[in-house]
Amino acid sequence: MKKAKVSPVFTRDLLHPRYWLTWAGLGLLFLLVQLPFPLLEKLGTWMGRTSMRFLPRRVRIARRNLQLCFPDLPQDVLEQRIISNFESLGMGLLETGMAWFWPERRVKRWFTVNGLHNLQQAKKDQRGVLIIGVHFMSLELGGRTMGICQPMMAMYRPHNNKLMEWVQTKGRMRSNKAMINRRDLRGMVGALKKGEAVWFAPDQDYGPKGSVFAPLFAVPQAATTSGTYMLARMAKPAMVTVVLIRKEDGSGYELVIQPELQGYPLEDEQQAAAWMNKVIEREIMRAPNQYMWLHRRFKTRPAGAASLY
Repeated sequence: MKKAKVSPVFTRDLLHPRYWLTWAGLGLLFLLVQLPFPLLEKLGTWMGRTSMRFLPRRVRIARRNLQLCFPDLPQDVLEQRIISNFESLGMGLLETGMAWFWPERRVKRWFTVNGLHNLQQAKKDQRGVLIIGVHFMSLELGGRTMGICQPMMAMYRPHNNKLMEWVQTKGRMRSNKAMINRRDLRGMVGALKKGEAVWFAPDQDYGPKGSVFAPLFAVPQAATTSGTYMLARMAKPAMVTVVLIRKEDGSGYELVIQPELQGYPLEDEQQAAAWMNKVIEREIMRAPNQYMWLHRRFKTRPAGAASLY
């Protein structure tokens, strides 16, 4: 069993010239997030909108995802949603810096919590809690704010760049306990059985291995990870959705913690996938412009089916 990453270790090889460009980018991000939050909002929106000129492929993916999920959406509304989504992308970059580099007192100033008692209720009697998350652009900041309220463990994919792996792990653990490799099912089950809260995002396409097909919005067959089903059957945790929503009035963020999910179908994997996708739909619709539509969510297709992209 792989051990959970609990303390990132800095090594001298991270000073090698191959990482100098990464160091420069991280240094610039650190400096930028020292700006006042209202200025960061303006800067992030501008950065995101400008990025559309340089990311035409991602614009096409976002448009296609929205067309597939919301086929009745008027064209002008769809195009505005794409623009808003890229503005959110720009903010997401700055929010990553805020999550990694801001002191706790500054983070606390800019978010409110709705439903913390739901998590506390789910954790009663030292029961493990599977925190169901979705990939909003504010994901990194969401992990930080959640950790301030309730330190947790989180599933993640290790970064290929060793310096980025060190920085992201160090940043994510400023308010949390440990990071667990997303391939380490045994580690996640063990943590849940010990009464830990473990963050897991079942909303992306992780490939054909370990997935089943279930409806998502207007797409009848979306590859959906079986990880949720396996964790639920093996660890019997409470399941609670947690998302961080960027407030439209510029006043910061709201961490939304819903009551414990009830009625998850433990006896049928297909039904479980469809059930969880309904939960994901509900959470996405809290702030659809802030969701990560740039990901090729429907790249995995049933055998013989044509690509949707």
